[in-house]
Amino acid sequence: MSQEKLAKEIVELVGGEKNVVSLVHCATRLRFVLKDDAKADKAKLEKTEGIIAVKENGGQFQVVVGNKVPEVYSAIGQISNILDDSSEKEQPKKSAKGLGGIIDVISSIFAPLLGVMAGAGILKGLLLIASNVGWLETTETTYKILFAAADSLFYFLPLLLAVTTARKFQGNMFVAMTIAGALIYPSIVTLKAEGTPIDFFGIPVILMNYSSTVIPIILAVIVMSKLEKFFNKVLHESVKNFVTPLFLLVIMVPLTLLVFGPFGVYVGNAIASGLVAAFGFSPLLAGAVMGASWQLLVIFGIHWGLIPVFINNIAVYGRDGVKPAATASIFAQTGAAFGVMLKTKNKKLKTLAGSSTLTALFGITEPAIYGVTLPLKRPFIAGVIGGAVGGAIIGQAGTQAFASGAPGLLTLPIFYGPGGEGFPGLILGICVSFVVAAALTYIMGFKDPVEEEEKEKSTETTKPSERTAASSDQEVLSPIEGTIVDLSDVPDPAFSSGAMGKGIAIEPAVGRVVAPFDGTITVAFKKKHALAVVSDTGAEILVHVGVDTVKLDGQHFTSHIQEGDRVKAGDLLLEFDIAEIKAAGYHTVTPIIVTNSTDYEEVVPLITGQVRVQEPLLTLYGGKGPEQE
Repeated sequence: MSQEKLAKEIVELVGGEKNVVSLVHCATRLRFVLKDDAKADKAKLEKTEGIIAVKENGGQFQVVVGNKVPEVYSAIGQISNILDDSSEKEQPKKSAKGLGGIIDVISSIFAPLLGVMAGAGILKGLLLIASNVGWLETTETTYKILFAAADSLFYFLPLLLAVTTARKFQGNMFVAMTIAGALIYPSIVTLKAEGTPIDFFGIPVILMNYSSTVIPIILAVIVMSKLEKFFNKVLHESVKNFVTPLFLLVIMVPLTLLVFGPFGVYVGNAIASGLVAAFGFSPLLAGAVMGASWQLLVIFGIHWGLIPVFINNIAVYGRDGVKPAATASIFAQTGAAFGVMLKTKNKKLKTLAGSSTLTALFGITEPAIYGVTLPLKRPFIAGVIGGAVGGAIIGQAGTQAFASGAPGLLTLPIFYGPGGEGFPGLILGICVSFVVAAALTYIMGFKDPVEEEEKEKSTETTKPSERTAASSDQEVLSPIEGTIVDLSDVPDPAFSSGAMGKGIAIEPAVGRVVAPFDGTITVAFKKKHALAVVSDTGAEILVHVGVDTVKLDGQHFTSHIQEGDRVKAGDLLLEFDIAEIKAAGYHTVTPIIVTNSTDYEEVVPLITGQVRVQEPLLTLYGGKGPEQE
């Protein structure tokens, strides 16, 4: 599929251009902020060729597309106005709060910088190696020019963070950059170096070294964006375009130097000291925990909370001892994918595992995790174990990172410091993590898809006559028109876990429920949000409209049945108002559950994508039938 075609499908399936508030991308994911997540067709996106996975974390709707994400992102910009300045766009009615909100902010601020940060980190690492082995002297102008290219991003990091933070909080990025520039302005840097006592209208100013810092400018720009909205609201249109920036500069630069700067530096130093202390207490244990948990943190998006810590450690100490252990986790999942490639007999899975292994070696693990190890479960567990073993080795070796960059083969130079101390431990750790994960994956095995295919073929070829003669199969017609959703994706554990029974779910396009077969209404809930019907052959079907809609107390529902009613396939049972239910804050995805699933050998879905009313939806094989009960 061409990137332009894929871009068009993604935009359409996230609810259209008008449903997109903002879009950024990281190494493998398109990170959307949507006005209404319910308008996005997650199930269809996951089945679209070219999309590896779809995740919802920290208030973001994330579409994982792998290494081609820059091209897809660019294509979205060409076919839509999504990438235009979004400061005037309508914001979502609700945003993530608590930990999810913090992760959303951090990922939005740092994700756009990861690519150039990795490139600069690799160059910095190569220069460290070149100077250590004597290929380049640090006094040579060649070295100084290349070092300037590698180090400028980190030295001027507050300027770059000012831009991304301003974008996130809809502030004026040029004012934000000016505030950041003031923090590293030459005369301010000179005052700090000389130790000259300074004040602002008699108020003492505690100067800090703000180059490479993270927290001070983020705090300053967040406050600046709030003040900017206030001034733009109260000032007359004829003067606000230049008076607002004036007020912001006069207020924010001194306030940052007096308050946000020192506070941010102290907080960053405290976090850095805490992590350094943890690794100092037991580097082996701390490394094992980091190596085991890093990919779990990535899956839930929590790893973004540690990225500023890595950067801050390098700014404060010139090195970071936490990040190297995470490298073991990367290579462990790579090894697990490699183990799958060796073990599987399924040609498609073997190809996917092979390409994912190659990609993961360079630090991009999403295709390996979401496409291979996590769906198969045991390989992912093997990767966690391998990461713990490798992380323990790396932690005990005292390996340090001397520049930023996503862990992978190309970025190994960032871990090579003066004298190469700790670097052999890193190499040993990642090799062990890879081998352990690959070996465990091969030994533990997994449910190979080819075995399932053979089982299905065997069932189809050897049992049709038996089924016809000895069982009462039941076809269930779709009671609702809409889009098929996998039951595991229903945001209610009672249904998604299968505890209520096997089945399927539908995101309704029309607010009508009809009878899925000839039968009898056994339950008609007083709140009208759900009903149960049993077929003449004994199949028991529960149709539950929406999630937690019982709390609506019958509002927006109209029932047309009573318990005990005889119904024929296609009879209208229930009507509901989709728009009103969503406006009340409830999901409308509707589970259709076979509550007596254990009475059947198999419950087989018959359709994916769009489904119309009365289309065959499920087949229940091997039921007892009334004569057998």
